[in-house]
Amino acid sequence: MPSKKRIAVLTSGGDCPGLNAVIRAVTKKAIFEHGMEVIGVEDGYEGLIYNKFHKLEGLQVSGILTLGGTILGTSNTANPYRQAVKRGKEIEFQDVSKTAIANLKKMKIDCLICIGGDGTLSTANKLSRDGVPVVGIPKTIDNDIRHTEMTFGFSTAVEIVTEGIDRLHTTAQSHHRVMIMEVMGRRAGWIALYSGVAGGGDIILIPEIPYSMNWAVQKVKERNQSGKRFSIVVVAEGAIPKGGQMVVRKIVKESTDPVRLGGISFVLAAQIEKLTGIDARAVVMGHLQRGGSPNSFDRVLTTQLGTRAVDLIVKKEFGFMIGVKGNDFVNVPLDKVDQGPRLVPLNHPLIRSAKSIGTSFGDS
Repeated sequence: MPSKKRIAVLTSGGDCPGLNAVIRAVTKKAIFEHGMEVIGVEDGYEGLIYNKFHKLEGLQVSGILTLGGTILGTSNTANPYRQAVKRGKEIEFQDVSKTAIANLKKMKIDCLICIGGDGTLSTANKLSRDGVPVVGIPKTIDNDIRHTEMTFGFSTAVEIVTEGIDRLHTTAQSHHRVMIMEVMGRRAGWIALYSGVAGGGDIILIPEIPYSMNWAVQKVKERNQSGKRFSIVVVAEGAIPKGGQMVVRKIVKESTDPVRLGGISFVLAAQIEKLTGIDARAVVMGHLQRGGSPNSFDRVLTTQLGTRAVDLIVKKEFGFMIGVKGNDFVNVPLDKVDQGPRLVPLNHPLIRSAKSIGTSFGDS
């Protein structure tokens, strides 16, 4: 009798709603339909490096469809090709990919499913080039992975932020304030754009459109003069003023992406209050956007992505990420994904629609 196929699955990078749902889909289909063994890699790529694996059973993934986070754990610093190692007080980066690949071989893994964002999939592409059979599943609340129109986690994050903006409206109107909601989005403004429109934001600031403080202030003054004595500003953490820089909160040296943003909402609040005389307050959504149960859209999407990943393994079609295009799924070569983030186009229909109803993007 031929031996069972054995596949491994890992979740890497920032957590988001839907990770457990996709683990469930992969595991259930692999076991129930194809009789495979499924191995969970603990804590993302850290598990590959330090040989942390455990078997996943159907019973173990039962009931996790609605559960936030990831039962496998994750890491946003581990990288087999650039792993941080402390030498006294100094941090060195080492290529430990041969160790990670050797650990996979010892476990007799026939394919590795990598669930994550652009950093995770970039590493997956390198593993694929080094001979590891890999299938990628796109995950990020930022929705900024190339060659897919949608990533799971985005829809839920937008709903969470929109509810937050709805709640800001009541206090903004009651106290005649400018309320500034800071959301995630270092390089791409998809969350700010969609939640800002859904929540009725008066000003939406995204990284793709450098903003003018003068235009933002003018919008607030115009609203106040017309009797609308409050304003809602939705700003992505990576938004940049014309000729200025992103607001950096801290540097994490051991990370492959060391810059941590945060705080632009407080900068904006101070500037708007000074230039308009209107009370301005800042709210940072932060990791609330990543937490909790996935919405119905993300539950459906993750189930489809997870089962399709198993289909690719059965067909031995490795080195691909499963992308969303229209109402269908497409196989995208991982080297095409590894080309930087998918930004909001300046001519995006939603930007045009928002501007047509008076929303300012800080550029007019």
